[in-house]
Amino acid sequence: MGKKGKAAARERREQRRQEVTLLRAVPYEPGQRWWDGLAPERAVAVVTGANRGIGYEISRQLAHHGLHVVLASRDAARCQEAAERLLREAAAAGDASVYVEWRQLDVTDAASVEAFAAWTARTHGGIHILVNNAGVNFNRGADNSVQFADQVIETNYFGTKRMIEAMMPLFKPCPYGGRIVNVSSRLGRADGRRNRIGDASLREQLLSDDRLSEELIDGMVMKFLEQVKQDTWSSIEWPQMYTDYSVSKLAVNAYTRFVARRLLDRPEGQKIYINCFCPGWVKTAMTGWEGNISAEEGADTAVWLALLPQEQSTIGKFFAERREMNF
Repeated sequence: MGKKGKAAARERREQRRQEVTLLRAVPYEPGQRWWDGLAPERAVAVVTGANRGIGYEISRQLAHHGLHVVLASRDAARCQEAAERLLREAAAAGDASVYVEWRQLDVTDAASVEAFAAWTARTHGGIHILVNNAGVNFNRGADNSVQFADQVIETNYFGTKRMIEAMMPLFKPCPYGGRIVNVSSRLGRADGRRNRIGDASLREQLLSDDRLSEELIDGMVMKFLEQVKQDTWSSIEWPQMYTDYSVSKLAVNAYTRFVARRLLDRPEGQKIYINCFCPGWVKTAMTGWEGNISAEEGADTAVWLALLPQEQSTIGKFFAERREMNF
């Protein structure tokens, strides 16, 4: 892309950014607030990786919309501090409607996930919304190290998968449907204009609903990790930028579509809508504060997907700035 093309792309992004800012300022009409229809019960939303950054901001926005939000994080002390900060901010603003609590959760630890699910069932009887935000990325700037590939894949992909499998049985019957929102990235697009995987056959399989399977997705990430271990991986075959992170998000995108197929035939009252989204390049600790948008802006599409009225809800789609994107 030449200088003019890049400038035009920047202009389009900025225009859409301004459009979404205006949309975010529009309050939900009473008829759109499906979660109010559950009264006197509050809709329960679980947000992973919620002690800072996008996860914290998603939690804050959902809480201010009137949901009961469970902030979950591996670091218990920071998670507790985040929940208490939200409550202090609400009290200072005179908002007594904010309900949040915290719970320690390590998505890379099966026992921790199992204990969290059991606590959720025991304490709340189930959930209405799950936002899988927990994730890691160890690369910065032009770096493309795969030194921590195991940890990146285990957290971003297998952690997300582990949470979905553990929490899906806990979704409460609801006439408005449950919501699963997976935080992903444009870097994980199988057929994007840049950073896509080089293996055309694998790309075709990942993009084909008929050929997509859990075994295919797991096999892809295990093949990548094995090549990393043997130092035989190549940026020609795999994404060229932030390769381990991109592969993990490619797997998240594919798994979102795979789970969506499993959920399509659920009867009314037991519907669950699962989608993924890219928050953009956000100014958070994960990006070394080098992003170009705020955490508030980055969280917007997640909150929008979580709160969409049922008649507007989609399943198995990928979004950015409230717009559907191809995989």
